Amino acid sequence: MNPSPAPSVAEQLALYWRLMRFDRPIGIYLLLWPTLWALWLAAGGLPPLPVLLVFVLGTVLMRAAGCVVNDLADRDFDPHVARTASRPIAAGLVAPQQAIRLAVVLALIAFGLTASLHNVPVLYWSVPAVAIATIYPFMKRYISVPQAVLGLAFSWGIPMAYQAVQQRVPLLEAGLLMAANFCWVVAYDTYYAMADRDDDLKIGVKSSAIFFGRYDRAAVIALQLLALGLLLTVGLLRDLAWPYAAGLAAALVTVLHQAWITRDRIPAVCFQAFLSNNRFGALVFVGLLLALR
Repeated sequence: MNPSPAPSVAEQLALYWRLMRFDRPIGIYLLLWPTLWALWLAAGGLPPLPVLLVFVLGTVLMRAAGCVVNDLADRDFDPHVARTASRPIAAGLVAPQQAIRLAVVLALIAFGLTASLHNVPVLYWSVPAVAIATIYPFMKRYISVPQAVLGLAFSWGIPMAYQAVQQRVPLLEAGLLMAANFCWVVAYDTYYAMADRDDDLKIGVKSSAIFFGRYDRAAVIALQLLALGLLLTVGLLRDLAWPYAAGLAAALVTVLHQAWITRDRIPAVCFQAFLSNNRFGALVFVGLLLALR
C-alpha cells in the first residue's frame, strides 16, 4: 500500500490555521475585551497607538499559542470527544513536534512585540503570563475547577496594560478589574464546560460544570453578577459617565438571556450561551468607550 502523499504547503498552512483556532476566533475576542477595558481605563481614553497595536497582536498570537499547547496537552483525550476529534493533532494531521515548534515561534513573536515597547516591567509581567497560559491545559487533570487558572491567564493582560500605559499598576483599580474578569471567565467557561460535561465525565477530566453539579447555572449567574458589581465599582471609583452604566445594564440583559436559554442544559444551547459572551465583553467596552470620549 502506497503511503499518503505529504500535504502541500497550502494544506499544511490550512492545518496550522485550524490548530491555532483562527477559524474560530471567539477566544481572541474573549481575551481581547478585558485587555481593551484596561488599556482605555489606563489611558483615560484612546491609548497610544503603538501600545494598542502591540497588545492586539500579542493577544492574537498568545491565544493562538495557547490553543496549540491545549491541543498538545489533550491529544490523548480529544480523539474520544466528538467535538474535538477532528482537531489536527487529534486526527494525526499535525505531529506533536510540529505543534511544539509552532507554539514556540508564536510565543517568541509575541515576546518580540512586547519588547518593542521598551518597557522592562511589562516584559517581567509577561513571564508569568506565558507560564500560566502553558500550565492551564494540564490543570483539568488535577484541580476541580481548572477554569480558575484560565481566569487568571485571561486576566493577566490587565496589569500589563496599565504598566504599558501608566508605567505603574494601580493596585485597587487593576485588582478590581482583574477580579471582575476572573469571575466572568470562570462563568462563561462553565457554560462551555456544560456543553462538554458528558464527554468530560467519560474520559475522566475535571471541570467547573462537573464541580458545581446541579448548581452550575446558579454559580454562573452569581459569578456574572459579581463581575458586573466589580465593574460597576470601577466605574464609581473613576466617576465614569452614564454610558458606562448603560453598557453594564446591557451586559446584564445578556446575562439574563443566557440564564433563560440554558434552563434545560441542552449542550448545544450552553455552547451558544458561551459564544454570546462576546456580546457581553463588547457592551462593556462600548460603554467605556463612550464614557471616556
